[in-house]
Amino acid sequence: MSKIDELIERLCPDGAEFLTLQECTQKVKNIKWKSYSGNDKKYIDLSSVDRNLHCIMETQNINSDSAPSRAQQIVQTDDILLGTTRPMLKRYCMIPEKYDNEICSTGFCVLRANTEIVLPRWIYHNISTTDFFAYVEQNQKGTSYPAISDASVKAFSFPVPPLEVQCEIVHILDSFTLLTAELTAELTAELTARKKQSEFYRDKLLTGEKMYPVGRIIDMLSQPITDGPHSTPKLVEEGIPFLSAESVYDGRIHFEKKRGYITDEFDIECCKKYKPQKNDVFMVKSGSTTGKVGFVDTDERFNIWSPLAAMRTNENNSARFLFHLLQSEKIQKQVRAKASHGSQPNLSMRALEQFEVPIPPLEIQSKIATVLDNFDAICADLNIGLPAEIEARQKQYEYYRDLLLTFAETGNMLATDRQTDRQTDRQTDRQTELSVIKLIQYVFGYAKVNFGSIATIVRGSSPRPIKNYITENCNGVNWIKIGDIKPNTKYVTATAEKITKEGAKKSRFVHPGDFILSNSMSFGRPYILKIEGCIHDGWLSISNFNDIVIPDYLYHLLNSNSVQQEMKQRASFGGAVQNLNADIVKSLKLNIPSLEVQKHIVSILDRFDTLCNDLSAGLPAEIEARQKQYEYYRDMLLSFKELPK
Repeated sequence: MSKIDELIERLCPDGAEFLTLQECTQKVKNIKWKSYSGNDKKYIDLSSVDRNLHCIMETQNINSDSAPSRAQQIVQTDDILLGTTRPMLKRYCMIPEKYDNEICSTGFCVLRANTEIVLPRWIYHNISTTDFFAYVEQNQKGTSYPAISDASVKAFSFPVPPLEVQCEIVHILDSFTLLTAELTAELTAELTARKKQSEFYRDKLLTGEKMYPVGRIIDMLSQPITDGPHSTPKLVEEGIPFLSAESVYDGRIHFEKKRGYITDEFDIECCKKYKPQKNDVFMVKSGSTTGKVGFVDTDERFNIWSPLAAMRTNENNSARFLFHLLQSEKIQKQVRAKASHGSQPNLSMRALEQFEVPIPPLEIQSKIATVLDNFDAICADLNIGLPAEIEARQKQYEYYRDLLLTFAETGNMLATDRQTDRQTDRQTDRQTELSVIKLIQYVFGYAKVNFGSIATIVRGSSPRPIKNYITENCNGVNWIKIGDIKPNTKYVTATAEKITKEGAKKSRFVHPGDFILSNSMSFGRPYILKIEGCIHDGWLSISNFNDIVIPDYLYHLLNSNSVQQEMKQRASFGGAVQNLNADIVKSLKLNIPSLEVQKHIVSILDRFDTLCNDLSAGLPAEIEARQKQYEYYRDMLLSFKELPK
């Protein structure tokens, strides 16, 4: 029994209490700027929180004179911040010690744990679950600029087991986040090194004032720089993708980061001013990401908002050359120098057109672009691999996290069936399920699973007429019949008949270590194969289970009264004979403890078996008594308490 299982058994055997965030958190004070005369404060606004790493990346210093109106809330170490403006962007983090007693925006809901009943990290993990964000999505208000109130956030209900249980589960979940953080750091360092190398060569290639004529950006274009509509669009549920500044970063246009969708009618109206086409180049011209560049590499229909400046090269210039040129330090310096700085940077299109640039001949532009594209591809390989690997790790973590945090009101947890998700291939699917089962075993001591999720269960098959395939040839294939099985035996070691290899092709081949289960007459009796051979349709074959259950444990489990009774109750009737089918056996609910516990149980049951067999020659009465004792202890050991629903 695991530590968590012991804690649950001792502290919350009937399940976990569900509380709201309001019931588990404390009030947060606001700063009084009018009377404040101390040192500058660090200000955490929405843009300070990294959406992927869920940590504070950068802040700005403020005082009573420079503080924005939203800079109000005083935060403490271990507070949890959740962005309530456009909450599905998932801006959330915990406050580290370095930001203790600093200021955050009222755009955050601040969750300060009442540590007498809940751990801060327990709240943190619960507000990162899919269940929580499904709740947020249902309760946010507004379409173009959705938000959720603090009161709605704090109305969310979640399981709050005793602190000792929380601590153990938090420890497991934190280990997953640590692995992800380590991987992120390693791959990010490698990516940074590659990008620096690429940028070095890019700037060397593009610093061509002495070799190439110097012109202006407008000289490279077929038309003046333009942008999208300046009015706020009405977004709809589906339609034409509509992009803004957040879609342009890392030298690419990320359609998954679209602002939303616009109607066909609005798109037609937008196209009167500008219609995007393949090989256009975009630059962000307003907002915190001013200067970021993206390249249109698709013919798909979409449109843009006013923060994006669109450029289209003429026949004498390369679009890819312009794309790289705009990212060079020479151009980015001009962006920083020419952008006006109010509340947000802003670069006019007319100023951008006048930026000085080297303009080599088209042939040279193409060669430079090819070289830089190759460097870009080297970075992209890792740039794609990095988020993909991190995303995979994150999904794994989220899957395990949601399993661990999903305390049903009974506290019961079931492993998932293999048929629930067909998006991955069978091998990957099975490995994921086995990992989940082992995790649940570690946390709760055992996993309750459908038999079909941990084993391959299929019906046998007979070549017909069978007499035509029976052979006395010693090279024939063992033909396993019910009559070959000795009474009260555990193993199949020999057969009376063999079939031809041609007959074997029309039957079900089984291997040593596989189980066979009779499906009619004395149905439900399991046997372990010591030989290979073929089985007819009076048998079910059970295989591919060894990585999660020990054969001897499975043998005892299938023979237990509870499993035998379930098979008996569910068997279909055909005349006077009850019959099992593969689907019935697949749906059996089995309690599977860890491999170590299975070994311990098997050792006990095998000792009873030995005692019974030693006495079998002369003491039938004693055998019967021992057998009943064995069955009693077997069923006791194989029975796990199921919490009330």
